[in-house]
Amino acid sequence: TDVFLVLLIIFMITTSAMVKPAADVDLPKAADNDEEAHGVMVTMTPSHEIFVAERPVSPDDAALASALKDALAHSTEKVVILAGDRGVVLGEVVRVLGIAKEAGATGFALAAE
Repeated sequence: TDVFLVLLIIFMITTSAMVKPAADVDLPKAADNDEEAHGVMVTMTPSHEIFVAERPVSPDDAALASALKDALAHSTEKVVILAGDRGVVLGEVVRVLGIAKEAGATGFALAAE
């Protein structure tokens, strides 16, 4: 029983750690929704840093497209989950989503708290 409880606690901690964005960003608030998207997490910071699946990526288009193609190839769902800080400009978001679509993403989701 003790081993089972320890394994359960470890599973709960690792599961919650996998859902968090790579960088510390101030996500916008949203209404409660039980549906949770699964896919490739792309995190954008106000200092123009971009992380694809917790890996820092150069903000230029070619490096970002290459990282997204690689991440989408290893993902079962071709969905890009965008976690952007409140300070990120909408034009940057549109550019990243366009590159993700060219890289093969079939769906998009926005991360919120």
